[in-house]
Amino acid sequence: MECKGFLFDLDGTLVDSLPAVERAWINWAKRRGVSPQDVLDFIHGKQAITSLRHFMPGESEEAIQREFLLLEQVEAQDTDGVRALPGAAALLAQLNALGIPWAIVTSGSVPVASARRQAAGLPQPEVFITAEQVRHGKPQPDAYLLGAERLGLAPRDCVVVEDAPAGILSGLAAGCQVIAVNAPADAPKLDRVDLRLSSLEQIAVSKSAAGASITRVD
Repeated sequence: MECKGFLFDLDGTLVDSLPAVERAWINWAKRRGVSPQDVLDFIHGKQAITSLRHFMPGESEEAIQREFLLLEQVEAQDTDGVRALPGAAALLAQLNALGIPWAIVTSGSVPVASARRQAAGLPQPEVFITAEQVRHGKPQPDAYLLGAERLGLAPRDCVVVEDAPAGILSGLAAGCQVIAVNAPADAPKLDRVDLRLSSLEQIAVSKSAAGASITRVD
């Protein structure tokens, strides 16, 4: 694969935050009398506000926003167990060394995403797209289109690196190349991604005339 820049999802792609995510949402579900498993099956890769609207049908936007602020506070403060996924730090360091631009494009809010990036010890990206910056979250293409724009690149020249079905759909809809890392086997349109990997450790990047050349290492 050839590209000019990378657009990385955060949770589940660069950072293992699953224990913290599930703690926050399970507690929320129990407090609201909602099935925790139904909540966990729905939330991954989506903005928190999208999930709250889904599980709070008929409630006012004011009530939903109150729940969002409470949940955001919990998620931003609880980083116990949050860590960089294998290969993440090395890959970002390699891109920086080669001068290849990259961004983080997450469904998380600024407080939550920033706390998790810092807890994982990953470098601050020059471009950090969060939920506050887009009107329509993943699986809509808005976030990845904005990420490409902020890098100064056409979407087709960017590689989206994602683990969640919603994020994979977002990257494809944006017209980017897509690498699926440890994605569920039943993720929709998985047959349309450019590369399927089980770990970021399988990505090798070198400088090329196009910008970056990506090869798979097994």
